[in-house]
Amino acid sequence: MAQLIAIAASRSGPAHSFLVAEALRAAAGALGHRIALSVHSSLGTQGGFSDTELAGAAVVIVAADMAVDRQDLLGTATAPVHEASPADVLADAERVVRSALARAGGPAAVPAAAAAATTSAGAGGAPDGPLRIVAITSCPTGVAHTFMAAEALEQGARALGHAIKVETQGSVGAQNALTPEDIAAADLVVIAADTQVNRDRFAGKRLHATGTKAAIHDAAAVIAEARARAAVWGASASTDGAGAAGPAPARRESAGAYKHLMTGVSFMLPFVVAGGLLIALAFALGGIYVYDDAHKGTLGWVLFQVGAKAGFALMLPALAGYIAYSIADRPGIAPGMIGGLLAGTVGAGFLGAIAAGFIAGYAVHWLNRFIRLPRGLEGLKPVLILPLLGAAIVGVLMMMVIGTPMAAVMGALTEWLKGLQTGSAVLLGIVLGGMMAVDMGGPVNKAAYVFSTTLIASGVANPMAATMAAGMTPPLGIAIACWLFRTRFSAEEREASKASAVLGLAFITEGAIPFVARDPLRVIPACVLGSAVAGGLSMAWNIGLQAPHGGVFVLAIPNAVNHVLLYAAAIAAGSVVTSLALGLFKKKLPAAAAAAAA
Repeated sequence: MAQLIAIAASRSGPAHSFLVAEALRAAAGALGHRIALSVHSSLGTQGGFSDTELAGAAVVIVAADMAVDRQDLLGTATAPVHEASPADVLADAERVVRSALARAGGPAAVPAAAAAATTSAGAGGAPDGPLRIVAITSCPTGVAHTFMAAEALEQGARALGHAIKVETQGSVGAQNALTPEDIAAADLVVIAADTQVNRDRFAGKRLHATGTKAAIHDAAAVIAEARARAAVWGASASTDGAGAAGPAPARRESAGAYKHLMTGVSFMLPFVVAGGLLIALAFALGGIYVYDDAHKGTLGWVLFQVGAKAGFALMLPALAGYIAYSIADRPGIAPGMIGGLLAGTVGAGFLGAIAAGFIAGYAVHWLNRFIRLPRGLEGLKPVLILPLLGAAIVGVLMMMVIGTPMAAVMGALTEWLKGLQTGSAVLLGIVLGGMMAVDMGGPVNKAAYVFSTTLIASGVANPMAATMAAGMTPPLGIAIACWLFRTRFSAEEREASKASAVLGLAFITEGAIPFVARDPLRVIPACVLGSAVAGGLSMAWNIGLQAPHGGVFVLAIPNAVNHVLLYAAAIAAGSVVTSLALGLFKKKLPAAAAAAAA
């Protein structure tokens, strides 16, 4: 811990001088150092330095853009002086303090929150011995991967002797939420997520980010890697008095296009589910033409308006808005949503909404980086300047440049899907089905799922039926195989198949992951084969599904599926094919293991 002294003075006025001083005070405290301050302004000189502080000073920081009286620095002749402008301090006070200490050859500047860990750190940068870990898991749908990753991290931490608390950010909101006390006491933060997770509350903590699949497959390895490679997360975004977010942290970790897209999808799904099921209920109450004026005022007509005119109308703005949020934080939401709404207005559909989200997000991100304002005006950026300029950019591009071409592409895609002949429809179903089983909830699976869900709002419901049937098939087929071919599965696997069956019925493909992890070369081909059969049959029989999730539980809702019995037959056929393929591909267990499993 070093003793610093500083003079702050700004020709912009007394308020700016005090802002500079407070920024230096906060930065020095965050880096674990003491600082004494003298503020010079038209109001005179406030603060000052004691003889002890002057004698022990490691470095003097003069943050001024005006002439200042330095008489109060007498007695610090041996301490180097580091000059900086008020603008430099307000832009990055920590960097100014670090530069001053480097000039003085002073102690390494480490965040105070990490100081205790640093003093007892091993070679990997984490304290020796057991760690206190906090973690967050999140996947786009907020269902299976979220909770499977949480359970895996808990088991992996226990196996390594660490204490852990995991917050799940699922479809029903955050559960087992981390408290400020949990975070303050933590030695390490692990984020296993396929969507963007707000990290502001972890400022100053050693943080490691990965995906849910890595945590599910080998949580112990993830924790070991986190211990060795975690880096201190940057200071949280500043806020103005109203709580509006300021600029994003300078060290914000970049995320790929896939994660941005999945963040948008995770926020879009509730609108699709609610809208689709309300439309199905409307058809059940008033028939297929319930939206006609003849039914106006009836409950069915009202439900259709709520589902189609409200639920589906908000789907595209939510998709675009939260893609932009993933890229540019909260300032990106408004431009993204405006772009998504315009995409629906011009007929560009989900393709236009995706484009609008990325355009808005990156536009706001770059504007935020290059627009520099005085400290007192920084609060205007997130609530006025960035939303205004971002919305103008994405709006002009959508209305004048990309809207019409996107609408033409979307219209052609919709007409092609609606006009598919039997052979082409079956081929599409086979492709979608195979994609659902290739990586059990990974990028390929999600690509097929997003393609299908976003088409529902365009009146094309057949791909969604094929996709959900194919996603239910792997865990159901594995459960049947464990019952039919007992000698090919251990007692533990046969017991786990009961949970797998339930997950399959609920359209949670990830229920097959434990079996895939044990024998991927045999289980994945069997699952792909069965899912392709289910998807192909669903498309061949012209089955449409209005709800993008729920598994067999949505079949009880009238008109959610147009051919319920045929749909059940497609799912059953795919499951049986998977089970028979597993019986063919998998080898029998050794005699002793088979006897124990019998």
